[in-house]
Amino acid sequence: MQRLAPAFSGAQIHYATTDASASEQVAGRNFHVFPDANKDTPVRLLLCALSLAWIVVRVRPDVIVSTGAAGGFLAIRIGRLLGARTMFIDSIANARSLSASARLALNVADRVLSQWPGVASKAGAEYRGAVI
Repeated sequence: MQRLAPAFSGAQIHYATTDASASEQVAGRNFHVFPDANKDTPVRLLLCALSLAWIVVRVRPDVIVSTGAAGGFLAIRIGRLLGARTMFIDSIANARSLSASARLALNVADRVLSQWPGVASKAGAEYRGAVI
């Protein structure tokens, strides 16, 4: 996400992540932490969703951009319910197919981007380049 920061020049940015130590990388910026979770940890997934809902309701973002897995999808889903525009950018590591979260985001997000042209065309996502 840091590599995309210039695209958000002039905007009020809030970062949300599962990694509290990442606050050092965005010192002085709005920073939120939510619990890590996945489909195999249903209780933590619920806690993650509740935490993200609290963050999104408090911040009321106009736009949500995510590069994350379960938490990223949940933030986009919650944001869409509140009228935010949303974009999910799948990891460069997913060179053969979209991640499960990106596949879910196809039905929710305004835009889903793959960093691989072949994956994008095969999956119904968009390709606009890679962030390496």
